[in-house]
Amino acid sequence: MKTCMPLLSSALLLAMSTSVFAASSVDLTVKGLITPSACAPGLSSGGFIDHGKVAAKDLKQDNWTLLGNHTLQLSIVCDAPTLLALKGTDNKGDAPDPMNRYGLGLVSGKKLGGYTLVLGNPVADGAAITLIESSDNGLTWRESFPGDVWPITYHASFGDRSSGSWAPSPVQQVTADLMVQTLIAPTAGMDLSTEVPINGSATLEVKYL
Repeated sequence: MKTCMPLLSSALLLAMSTSVFAASSVDLTVKGLITPSACAPGLSSGGFIDHGKVAAKDLKQDNWTLLGNHTLQLSIVCDAPTLLALKGTDNKGDAPDPMNRYGLGLVSGKKLGGYTLVLGNPVADGAAITLIESSDNGLTWRESFPGDVWPITYHASFGDRSSGSWAPSPVQQVTADLMVQTLIAPTAGMDLSTEVPINGSATLEVKYL
């Protein structure tokens, strides 16, 4: 019996060692799809909006101040009909409402304000098309109604519900209005004794579906 103990111990150690090795590995899968079509987005005026100089005394201390609405022309040109969506990224941050507004920076540690984006009047390949949006990265879609703010966390696209539910349609050339509404937050507590830059920056990216 004594001569069997080392063999049994070795077998147990081997089993335990195998179990440990198995738990110390994990699989990695890298997937994707290279599409032959490429799409180039563009904005009129070089995507530049300048509010000029705004007098601090014209800003409300206890309420939001609307600086104005500016409408740019958005265009997307693809090599061929392509399923796509648009996604916005706030490059500056510091937005009072980071789901719906893009930020303008900080002053005296306070958020200076923000701006919203509204898409409208989309035309795809010479015909009016419906603007649709997705809150789950393109898994499901719904109609976006005229005047609705385009939330930063949403994908925007152009499509129909010919399949029974809203879904993007392949497009090659798209134009749409992009309205930008800029607001300054209540200025109470902000140091506006020196010039403060209104400094917003966003990137609109084409996502291939």
